[in-house]
Amino acid sequence: MKIGLDVLGGDFAPKATIHGAILAHKDLPSTDQIVLIGDKEDILAFLKEENVRPGMFEIVDAPDLIEMDEHPTKALVNKPNSSISVGFRMLKHKEIQAFAGAGSSGAMMVGSIYSVNTIQGIIRPSTPAYIPKENGGSSVLIDVGTNPDAKPDVMYQFGILGSLFAEHVFHVKNPRVGLLNIGAEEKKGSLTAQSAFQLMKDSKDFHFVGNVEGRELFRDNVDVIVCDGFVGNIVLKQVEAMYRVLAKRGIKDTYLDRFNYETYGGTPILGINSTVIVGHGISNANAIRKMILMAKEVHEAKLAQKIKHALEQYSLNNI
Repeated sequence: MKIGLDVLGGDFAPKATIHGAILAHKDLPSTDQIVLIGDKEDILAFLKEENVRPGMFEIVDAPDLIEMDEHPTKALVNKPNSSISVGFRMLKHKEIQAFAGAGSSGAMMVGSIYSVNTIQGIIRPSTPAYIPKENGGSSVLIDVGTNPDAKPDVMYQFGILGSLFAEHVFHVKNPRVGLLNIGAEEKKGSLTAQSAFQLMKDSKDFHFVGNVEGRELFRDNVDVIVCDGFVGNIVLKQVEAMYRVLAKRGIKDTYLDRFNYETYGGTPILGINSTVIVGHGISNANAIRKMILMAKEVHEAKLAQKIKHALEQYSLNNI
């Protein structure tokens, strides 16, 4: 397979992204190829500096950068030669099988929707995050910012998407799905949370186990934690901030080390017809490496096809 990499995306691009690609190349079989999408002259100069043969990669010239503060839709139209625009054109025409980048997450989402399109039946695509459990496993937190104002029917679909992700990427059998709330009781929380609970409690599309409180995030009570993107983004950034505080104080622990974003590298956009991985803006070379390997894993899990099949069954159940 061919994995496209946005070389210009991220705070430490292009050196960190190219270095990450070099590291990932060592982990991939010879049948896989990384496609470097960015300023060709800069790419060739860095590869020469690192004594790396350019022939190890396919290089596609895309010299323009979509900045983080640009309007995603306008930028994709006005900058057709940007690394993100070129990457999505290649993905659309199946010149690459997966696309990964640590640049503008808004442009990555918009590009996904308008190039490879949303899977039929998906109301809104979503992005998950990984929450380390105390017992060594991981749970899926969904959504973490893509949908800050998600309605109950959208949150129900988060349960489907998160369950399929946990099953086929984390290899969890019959994942337990919980709804993040301020109490365990059915009538707790906002009107949106209460309505989402009513939709989820009799679900035949996933294994719903009820409400989950914030203090249970790291326990093994649940495998998928559903919330709207507003809450999910606050939870994720609070977890990242706490990890940084502990690291600065010199507190070392193998469990705490799993909260380092480098461990995962990136997260897929779920609910689209292809594989797109979005990395952290501050990704270093190791995080880029992980992001590329995640793209391979998600593509080979055929996650998009399995979501499509699940949505077809969901539609039948709701006729």
